[in-house]
Amino acid sequence: MTNVRKTPLPSNSQLWQMVEPGDFIDGYAVQSPLSPQQAAKIGFSMPSWANALLALRNTIVKPLGLKTESSDTGDGAIFPVQFEDENERIIGTDDSHLNFRISVMRQDGMIHMATWVHRNNLVGRIYLAIVMPFHILIVRDAMRRISSAPIASQAPTH
Repeated sequence: MTNVRKTPLPSNSQLWQMVEPGDFIDGYAVQSPLSPQQAAKIGFSMPSWANALLALRNTIVKPLGLKTESSDTGDGAIFPVQFEDENERIIGTDDSHLNFRISVMRQDGMIHMATWVHRNNLVGRIYLAIVMPFHILIVRDAMRRISSAPIASQAPTH
């Protein structure tokens, strides 16, 4: 059984530079030899149930003018890479209701994943409250998949 631990993101993460009082930040970790890039690829390739939730989210929020594109690039992209080095990849974007980033970091044989959210207004506060139960399910599932990734997927990807 995979041991997903709820734990703070390591203090040397670049993500901490963004955190302000009152912001939301969570953290999970699993044992894994993967690079942050490999872990992100596995973790963000969501299962069909999570993709269905994201599609439902996009349908609901599109009329509100919130970002719905799920590619890594483009002005409306939800998941563009914001920072990357050999030990950490940070993705995310700013939107009218909230700004968010997800860090995938490798340290001491562990892969850490943390989500930071800065709520810009009441819509951001309501949105985060609504999606929180789903966020927890999706992140914990991603971490389980990262920890049980087959050895073949641990080869470097470029």
